[in-house]
Amino acid sequence: MIRVLAVDDEEPFRRLLKKELARKGFSVEAASDARSALSLLKDTTFDVILLDIVMPGTDGITLMKKLKQDPASPVIIVLTGKATVETAVEAMRHGAYDYLTKPYKLDELVIVVNRAYEYGKLSIKNQLLQQELVRKESPFEFICKSAQLQDILSIIKKIAPTDSPVFIQGESGTGKELIANTIWHYSRRSNFPFIALNCATLSENLIESEMFGHEKGAFTNAYETKHGIVEVADKGTLFLDEISEMPLGLQAKLLRFLDTGEFRRVGGNKILNVDVRVIAATNMELTDFIKGGNFREDLYYRLNVINISIPPLRERKDDIPELSRYFLKKYSQKLSKFISGFETEALEMLNNYQWPGNARELENVIERAVILCDSEKISPKDLSIPEMYKLKEKSSTTSLEEMEKDYILRVLKESNGNQSRASQILGIDRKTLYLKLKRYGIDDFSKR
Repeated sequence: MIRVLAVDDEEPFRRLLKKELARKGFSVEAASDARSALSLLKDTTFDVILLDIVMPGTDGITLMKKLKQDPASPVIIVLTGKATVETAVEAMRHGAYDYLTKPYKLDELVIVVNRAYEYGKLSIKNQLLQQELVRKESPFEFICKSAQLQDILSIIKKIAPTDSPVFIQGESGTGKELIANTIWHYSRRSNFPFIALNCATLSENLIESEMFGHEKGAFTNAYETKHGIVEVADKGTLFLDEISEMPLGLQAKLLRFLDTGEFRRVGGNKILNVDVRVIAATNMELTDFIKGGNFREDLYYRLNVINISIPPLRERKDDIPELSRYFLKKYSQKLSKFISGFETEALEMLNNYQWPGNARELENVIERAVILCDSEKISPKDLSIPEMYKLKEKSSTTSLEEMEKDYILRVLKESNGNQSRASQILGIDRKTLYLKLKRYGIDDFSKR
């Protein structure tokens, strides 16, 4: 039965709505204002809200904005007697599914409520599954000309049919998610979702809710039950990137989940069970985190059943020409430009550079080159590789951390100190960039 909440300050209208919709088979509750509506939402699950715009105290638009802070909130249909083009546009802009005026036609209202209910079933879970459908239908390509990656591909084909956890290590930009996606592609779970979660992109308070879901009323603005990504990934594969950033408290729950497949939603007591293969990845040395008390040793060993270490791009130069051609084709098609290849000197530049940002940096360089190129081939002037030979000369005596620091400083300089833009170029999130800046003592780039 579809549960409907009618929010309107006119008591006769609320009574009429309850009577007519109940007769049509709906379960209906009513609220006279925003405060009582929020109170009902905390205690009861609703599928659809019928919302008036003009009410004493908090109006309908303000209530709508508040409700939309929770992505699992019910679908909203605006039903008002004071209709204007402006209010209709504003309501739709703030997420209303539809807009009806009083007096309404009951048959029309029933149709709209049923459609809203069906639309509401396209929750976060369904949206993620749609994303996975796109992933499945996209051409799969794993470029591995180097002996190192050919060995990794051989390992992947052996371990893919199993359900054992996999632990992937490698510098930023080496392709850890691509390796995880390849494991999923060759596995028996490839007909089910591959769901990725970057543990560094969410706050400590949100990551547990994102992973395991939450029950209605578990915290402020949790007006509806939310499915976590472990439920979305049921029968499929869950990829946890930047696993070193996972809070200690959640690590214990992840360990139990790995052992039993059982979990509880935030704020819930019911034990749920799913069948998920977990692949974790990091660009950090977890043994250092274990020594510092920031990562559980038992979880590390549970995740590290099968270990895949991805060498940096500078150690597998055979992949550079093939990756460069792949990215050239990708962005030539995307930008509708005909570029047939690279000039010899341009390829030599790509091969000689040390690539501290790995394949992700290579992709960014090729994308920019395609944008700048005015001929049929990429030339050296199209390639943005400043201080290339300086980095090459330093690489034999400079540590990897110093190279990474130099690279981050260069990208920040090119971005005029804009950390959002720099994090996009680097292919990492703002939080990871912040942690790296703090780690390297780069507190205020603007003073440099």
